[in-house]
Amino acid sequence: MTSMSDLEKYYNKFNEEKRLDSRHGKVEFSISMKYIHECINLCKSDKNCIVDNNEIKIIDVGAGTGRYSIALADEGYDVTAVELVKHNLGLLKAKNSTVKAYQGNALKLKRFDNQVFDITLLFGPMYHLFNVDDKVQALNEAKRITKHGGYILVAYVMNEYSIITYGFKERHIIESWKDNKISPDFHTHNLPSDLYDYVRVEDINEYNNLCGLKRYKILSPDGPANYIRPFLNKMSEDEFNLFIQYQLSVCERPDLLGAGAHIVDILKV
Repeated sequence: MTSMSDLEKYYNKFNEEKRLDSRHGKVEFSISMKYIHECINLCKSDKNCIVDNNEIKIIDVGAGTGRYSIALADEGYDVTAVELVKHNLGLLKAKNSTVKAYQGNALKLKRFDNQVFDITLLFGPMYHLFNVDDKVQALNEAKRITKHGGYILVAYVMNEYSIITYGFKERHIIESWKDNKISPDFHTHNLPSDLYDYVRVEDINEYNNLCGLKRYKILSPDGPANYIRPFLNKMSEDEFNLFIQYQLSVCERPDLLGAGAHIVDILKV
């Protein structure tokens, strides 16, 4: 895993709040929340999913500044947040929500007992884990703390987004090719110094198989949104709302998975 100091240096400069409040961030958030609510409703209606007093318990591992944690807590859910980076954790706590927030690492969630949570969000950690063993460990920890019948929602940043934007759009493709940072089939080779690890759907399938986790759904929450940021910003509210409606209608299409910046993989425990 990238050292905490590297991540802190990055997130101390990176305005996560601004990204999430941007239009491309709102696309990702709106669609991710739709599927979080779908999983919550499934837990409530599934007789095999143990829900204490009909109270859904959610944990947000890699919670950042609390975009999802606080929204869900404001809806009345029992929400716990775990965040590695102190700067982000401080911003989350300063919002004075009902979220129970702790500093912690996705690889070691020993603070929590087995089968505590109905919904586990893993929306940040996989971006910054650089080998299969670490990714599998994070998934296994999420599996351990999630109740049988519950759901784990895992976010990844996608390989093609890196190749198209950093490689071709920002014109680093030649240097990356010469430095052997790209395989012959254009899969990125990422190091902790790169901060982000980019994957393909077949990589995600491998992690799930190694953990014995079964997929409920897989989707692209943002689709082309990150590629067309200037055009999103110029849209009227009606046009933008239609774009969100469009992405909702196509986000599960297999022919579009992996082309966007992110994927959310939903796993049933």
